[in-house]
Amino acid sequence: MPLREDIEALAAKVDARFTDEDRALFAAFKTALNAGEIRAAEKDSSGNWSVNPWVKQGILLGFRMGTMVDMSANGPLRFFDKDTYPVHPLTTKDEVRIVPGGSSIRDGAFIARSVVCMPPMYVNAGAYVDEGTMIDSHALVGSCAQIGKRVHLSAAAQIGGVLEPVGAVPVIIEDDVLVGGGCGVYEGTIVRERAVLAAGTILTGSTPVYDLVRETVYQRKQDAQLEIPAGAVVVPGSRAVQGERGRDWGLSIYAAVIVKYRDAKTDRAVQLEDYLR
Repeated sequence: MPLREDIEALAAKVDARFTDEDRALFAAFKTALNAGEIRAAEKDSSGNWSVNPWVKQGILLGFRMGTMVDMSANGPLRFFDKDTYPVHPLTTKDEVRIVPGGSSIRDGAFIARSVVCMPPMYVNAGAYVDEGTMIDSHALVGSCAQIGKRVHLSAAAQIGGVLEPVGAVPVIIEDDVLVGGGCGVYEGTIVRERAVLAAGTILTGSTPVYDLVRETVYQRKQDAQLEIPAGAVVVPGSRAVQGERGRDWGLSIYAAVIVKYRDAKTDRAVQLEDYLR
């Protein structure tokens, strides 16, 4: 792929001075990102996700290349950022609903048709948001996060960004996942299709997930990400602190708990999403 080779060569450039040709190359790279033709991570036919480090290199290149400019619109609020990452250029032809009220999508993110953005929300560069997804108020889609089809990111849900190191898999939310209000998914966690994260669930690379149904514990391994199984219903819970003092003080710490797997009752509970879209 010529674009990949050119971006890798430009990213390796030690000299901080960039030419007009360099900027034109980055513009072509960003156009491909916006169109979803390239992405930070992809799933293969076996269901395994792998990162595209060169895409992350290209995104980071934009920060090196950019110069600070005034991006303020009319009014008292002032905004200053790198000229390589303005607001994403969307029109009504893109068929993306952006409800008035202060949302922002950064250039270099892919937003598919029929995505609904409720104010205020934010999508960062390198993110990929697929068809029919709803990003609710105060929700964040971080750098390079990959969001599937028909996902609902509820109010105040935080999907963390993983831009560096370039070889790290970003946060993945697969198709038909419901992420409840105030949830946080970070550090390259993979949430498989049709899973439900109850309000307030936090998932990080170090979070142990206790599966009461299958009687097992999921944790991030050295060579793999933390994964939430397909259809799992995860709720915030706690586990007792081990050790004499922890028992004496009656302490417990946070844990995520799978209490069931998605069934017809769960599907009815989330059916409202179709009407909201």
